[in-house]
Amino acid sequence: MKAEELLPLLGAHPFLDGLPAAHLARLAEGAFARSFPEGAFLLREGGEADALYLLAQGRVTLEIHRPGRDPVQVESLAGGDILGLHWLFPPRRWVLDARAVTPVRSIGLDAGHLRACSDADPALGYAVSLRLLRQLYARLERVRLQRLDVYRAEP
Repeated sequence: MKAEELLPLLGAHPFLDGLPAAHLARLAEGAFARSFPEGAFLLREGGEADALYLLAQGRVTLEIHRPGRDPVQVESLAGGDILGLHWLFPPRRWVLDARAVTPVRSIGLDAGHLRACSDADPALGYAVSLRLLRQLYARLERVRLQRLDVYRAEP
């Protein structure tokens, strides 16, 4: 898909909600559509963290690999979520696996392009950073609730 075809998809994703049209157009220049069949890996631990994925449809499980044992599922994501934050900082490697539980449709934002856009346009970089921080905060809250196991019935 071309940038102009991806533009409405970017604007419709909750992560980019409210982003000015000029910023969306700039991000679309480095965007690509990507689909994954059920069971496919979107990310593999140790691989190059080269994109931020905006999940449009489907479900993804985040897993930590354990040599000689089954992986541990640490989180589930769905359409409307984002996937992949390790492109931000060196060494820019994925630290877990992401597997499609159902067929997944996504829009990838090339990490190099995203970093370059953010450096060249501080307003765009700030807007993206705020959205990333909001996502990180929400995930930390989910982890906090999991650690507390607030839904487990007391004996």
